[in-house]
Amino acid sequence: MRMPLDKAAQIIQMLCEGCGIRTVERLSGINRHTILDLLEVVGPKCQDFLNTNIRNLKIDSCQCDELFGFVHCKEANNRAKNPEHGTQYIFLAIERVSKLILTFCVGKRDAETAATFMADLKKRIEPDSQLTTDGFRGYLNAVYDAFAHRVQFAQQMKTYFNYGTPSGNVPKQRDPHNHPRYSPEGVRTVKTEIHIGNPEREKISTSHVERTNLSVRLFERRMTRLTLGYSKKLQNLIYSTALFACHFNWVRVHSAHGQTPAQKAGLTDHAWTIEELLQSE
Repeated sequence: MRMPLDKAAQIIQMLCEGCGIRTVERLSGINRHTILDLLEVVGPKCQDFLNTNIRNLKIDSCQCDELFGFVHCKEANNRAKNPEHGTQYIFLAIERVSKLILTFCVGKRDAETAATFMADLKKRIEPDSQLTTDGFRGYLNAVYDAFAHRVQFAQQMKTYFNYGTPSGNVPKQRDPHNHPRYSPEGVRTVKTEIHIGNPEREKISTSHVERTNLSVRLFERRMTRLTLGYSKKLQNLIYSTALFACHFNWVRVHSAHGQTPAQKAGLTDHAWTIEELLQSE
């Protein structure tokens, strides 16, 4: 692209800090169509970079979860039933200790997407690694098909207090300032099922990946709820998520251990700059 590296780095930095396309346009003085063109150049580069650099890692344990979003319109308005519009989920896998994003997959919350996600995850971690997912039933066949018995696999199912009924029987008076749809009052029960192998019970958890979901919503404008920042094209959501994952892994210092996830995982010896990320091979 006919753009100086420092200007491209400025735009990428703003995108990775949760700014929308039009906000970046106003702050940078670059036309929004050029910004989207930059995303379409950098996004595939980030996908290739993740595919090349995260392979057969020796990990402590892996956690997987899905993050709700939508493209172009809400599912109720997707009258043409376009598979690239309406509800879409980001399937996310992280390493428990380093918080490294191992892989992601964007698609419908169904068995087909789960199978694609697990087949890709198999390439990222060593055989016999420990894996925990939430209770989505589509993971069962997907994990068996991808790993066979070469994984220590468990699912953790959480139920939450709903709409102000902490006992499940006696509703309390509704607080008009409380919004339980987006703010569950707490976890009611946690159920664990071990499906393959003998995973360490103290490492069976989805709490770390759920916390990473929060970071996705904070720094990925397209996943922020109840705004106009949602993706209009599925491919741009995929590119944006790839950019977020690279920035999160190699550039952003994580508060849990004071290093970038890639540093903690031994993939690099320093926190990268945006320029280094853009010039990486």
